[in-house]
Amino acid sequence: MPVTDADKVFKALADPSRRKLLDRLYAASGQTLTELCERQDMTRQAVTQHLAVLEAANLVSTVWRGREKLHYLNPVPIHQIFERWIRKFERHRLQLLRDLKKKLEGDDFG
Repeated sequence: MPVTDADKVFKALADPSRRKLLDRLYAASGQTLTELCERQDMTRQAVTQHLAVLEAANLVSTVWRGREKLHYLNPVPIHQIFERWIRKFERHRLQLLRDLKKKLEGDDFG
């Protein structure tokens, strides 16, 4: 079975170190490798390997500025996962909450 883009995103998000890097990029996108390595409990090589997985999943994009490589968060794949896998479950739950609210407020005319 071929590996899909969604498979790459789920694999990338499965690791807590990669999620931490994404959180760092969410807080301040456009960081260099040196900046991303600050306050990390892993080696520079480990950060580089994690970034490669995030780039392969299209969760991180890079731009060269002179000799510096800047890393930017790309939220599109996460949004696509939300649309495909999460939103459909949320819709049902929200409907249940709306129905409960109506019933508790006495607006249930059914």
